[in-house]
Amino acid sequence: MTFAQTVRDIVRRHGGLPTRLLQILREVQDHLTWLPSEALEQVAEELGLSSDKVRGVAEFYSFLYTDPRGCYDILFSDNITDRMLGNRELLHYLCERFGIGIGETRADEVVSVGTTSCTGMCDQGPAALVNGYTLTRLDRPRLDRIVELVNGRIPLEQWPREFFEVISNIRRADVLLGRHFADGAALRAVLQRGPEAMLDELVKSGLRGQGGAGYRSAAKWISCRNAPGEVKYVVCNADEGEPGTFKDRVLMQDFADLVFEGMTLCGWVIGARQGFVYLRGEYRYLLKALRETLQRRRETGLLGEAILGDPSFNFEIDIHLGAGAYVCGEESALIESLEGKHGVPRIRPPFPTTHGYLNRPTVVNNVETFAAAAKIAVEGGDWFASRGTAESKGTKLLSLSGDCERPGIYEYPFGVTVQRVLEDCGARDAQGIQMAGPAGHTVSAKQFGRRICFEDLATGGSFMVFDRSRDILDGIRNFTQFFVH
Repeated sequence: MTFAQTVRDIVRRHGGLPTRLLQILREVQDHLTWLPSEALEQVAEELGLSSDKVRGVAEFYSFLYTDPRGCYDILFSDNITDRMLGNRELLHYLCERFGIGIGETRADEVVSVGTTSCTGMCDQGPAALVNGYTLTRLDRPRLDRIVELVNGRIPLEQWPREFFEVISNIRRADVLLGRHFADGAALRAVLQRGPEAMLDELVKSGLRGQGGAGYRSAAKWISCRNAPGEVKYVVCNADEGEPGTFKDRVLMQDFADLVFEGMTLCGWVIGARQGFVYLRGEYRYLLKALRETLQRRRETGLLGEAILGDPSFNFEIDIHLGAGAYVCGEESALIESLEGKHGVPRIRPPFPTTHGYLNRPTVVNNVETFAAAAKIAVEGGDWFASRGTAESKGTKLLSLSGDCERPGIYEYPFGVTVQRVLEDCGARDAQGIQMAGPAGHTVSAKQFGRRICFEDLATGGSFMVFDRSRDILDGIRNFTQFFVH
């Protein structure tokens, strides 16, 4: 197949839709390893867009390349927690083995090595990506084997599976992670109750957005439901780019049905027929399993046309893969990216609930929020509100990493103290905690009695521990480099 035919077929598979531009560029790059000018120009021609617009989108996202890269493109995760685990020494070692510098492509264009920001594997680092797929628990013997595989031009499909193993590391479970959920239970419950009664339960639950902002979920759904317009959308923000956060990764890996069920019932409540999951590019390894889960739900009557036999209940979900733009975690920037544009935040108002995707009313919620909504549909709002604090109902998933014996995912009722979390994860002699990512809260040892809740320490889920052996300035420098990126 010729170069031109390959690009043409990719565009056609995506319906020739400009909104699919980012997905098209990703797929073209998968075939070519980078995006030469001829490819960008042909994509522009096929979509009826200007070459400048297509090039601008390609240059906006850090995982799209307009310069040649190696057939094996290796990017080391460079979050502070990876540095604590020795990633810099390993990075230099691998570059030395390949005979190149950091950020360089070898002359034969077989391999390139560089860095990227947090890949969401802080509990099992040092981590890296190879052609977008996750590598975990790197050490010198593993890197030596990778050098052999790359120099031997061995396809990734034939690499040892343990190199790509991602474990969930759920250390403490509560109502979200610890209670059995039967597929379809939330949808049956909402069909029995009706949309208005479901909204009443959501109001009673006190559920707030779990991505960090904490906006009341019921208010967002009600606003979208009441907005004029026949066409509405549901968007799941799975672009958790805040360094040190990986709880949505675990939900999408182990509890995808729960998340999809929450999205589907949201569609029923607000009157939407289409949903999107915006999955961060670093979680590409999840894509195949997530698509298989969606297909299984279609085959069992939990997604698609006439859900659970109700001819009026129609809802579909598509997955959109991001490409390494941290700003797309902001809901309006995410929507811009979903439309095939630069992921630049919009001026608000208007807000997405009235003018969202394609300028239609849209609910954008975090992965954890949709999962909680599905549980609330089954158990009721009062059940959920019985946990937590006055202004922070329910539970919160925390991503623990750094200087602790048991990194991983911990679910607590809102209001838990920092000290309790440190004891549970085996953090000894901690001098401080960085919560909610680089732009969040730095909590000193004198403040470990503070509570994790919207009234005190709000967080999207990141909880990085620094013991007294660490120079806190190293963390600050790493965070500064992240924001420069």
